[in-house]
Amino acid sequence: MEELFVKAPVKRVYFKLALPVVLGMITTMIYNLADTMFVAKTGDTNLVAGITIGAPLFTFLLAIADIFGLGGSSVISRLFGERNYELGRKISSFCMYAGIITGLGLTILLLIFEKPILTMLGARTATYSDAADFYRVLSIGSVFIIFSLIPQNLIRTEGLAIEAMIATMTGTILAIILDPIFLFVLKMGATGVGIANVLGYVVTDVMLVLFILKKAKFITLNPRKMKIDGTSLKDVVAIGIPGSITNFAQSFGMALLNSSLAIYGADKVAAMGITQKVYSIVILVIVGFTFGAQPLLGYNYGSKNWLRLKEILQFDILVQVVYAVIVGGLLILFAQPVIALFMNRPDIVSAGSYMLLATIITTPVVGIVLVYTTIFQSIGNAWGAFIMAIARQGIVYFIVLEGMKLLIGYHGIVWSQAISDVLTCVIGFFIYEKSLDLKDKIKAQKK
Repeated sequence: MEELFVKAPVKRVYFKLALPVVLGMITTMIYNLADTMFVAKTGDTNLVAGITIGAPLFTFLLAIADIFGLGGSSVISRLFGERNYELGRKISSFCMYAGIITGLGLTILLLIFEKPILTMLGARTATYSDAADFYRVLSIGSVFIIFSLIPQNLIRTEGLAIEAMIATMTGTILAIILDPIFLFVLKMGATGVGIANVLGYVVTDVMLVLFILKKAKFITLNPRKMKIDGTSLKDVVAIGIPGSITNFAQSFGMALLNSSLAIYGADKVAAMGITQKVYSIVILVIVGFTFGAQPLLGYNYGSKNWLRLKEILQFDILVQVVYAVIVGGLLILFAQPVIALFMNRPDIVSAGSYMLLATIITTPVVGIVLVYTTIFQSIGNAWGAFIMAIARQGIVYFIVLEGMKLLIGYHGIVWSQAISDVLTCVIGFFIYEKSLDLKDKIKAQKK
């Protein structure tokens, strides 16, 4: 582990850890695009809108998983840097079993409060049936969705990024195969889309458990090690909750966006659903690079290797910006034909192309925002991570959206996220400058 995290050249170890995560994200992205395309090819606008309305539930479940996945991996990577492997074992066991228990509890709550939750997400009379069918399957499969993200994050702290990728890709490929079968052959509609998703997560879970049992040296499923002290619990939660809030904020932002667009008709909601899927082409890869680099950042922070930490951060930002500019620029150029692949209706293509331009133009900025967020998580800066979590698609987005909606209506809604991205990046820069003074640390270390 030390050879990989401390001695290997930064570029080589960065891509060794990050590329498997990116490839896993790309597979997920392909499924998201294929899923949207399959649903859109039915020509049923209400079905497309219903799936779009139910989508924030996925983000919500991933947010719950992040409490234990991101929080646990952040703490464990620092502990490994300090060579405190036994406490790392205990925290890994606690995080996985806590995720299972939480998932089972959420299934019950989500099913009980189905109607008010779907109404809040933007379901109306025309879209409620499809949204509810999708929602119920995801609710029942909550434990499988939540659990899958926790060991994925934890085993990467040991350098098992390829194993995490294999598990993710296998489950996602299965979902891609099952999706059209349930949708077109078995005619199961939104229920079939949900079942395909959940079965993919089940397969991913099984493979991750096998990798832990066969390959992990420190990450463990041993239930006898799941008891941790209050300080360790606090450390996990202090970083996990801000990481979770990022996804909660995304759910909130998506629900707020769908509700705001609902008054302009199901066509606009459907166009935004397609836009968000295409947008994931850039965002999921950026997230993959940042998540892949997190164990490397945490380990070197824990071992106080300040010069290497600075080199990793600089390279991380360079990768995000270059990738976002190239891929984002291509998507902007070919927005209309890309949207037409999903639903070739003039009104959908026109609205979707416009939404894609407004959404994707600030992706280089989003890349920097995610690097700031990741370093705050890696160094245990709970307040910095919390502020970033509630900013971009939370408080800042809410204020910008409401203000722009009042000022210029529909166009204000479409451009609100871009404005929020820029403001959040400025906030992240100031927090970074105050929380991690690497120049002084490097000077002190050289002395």
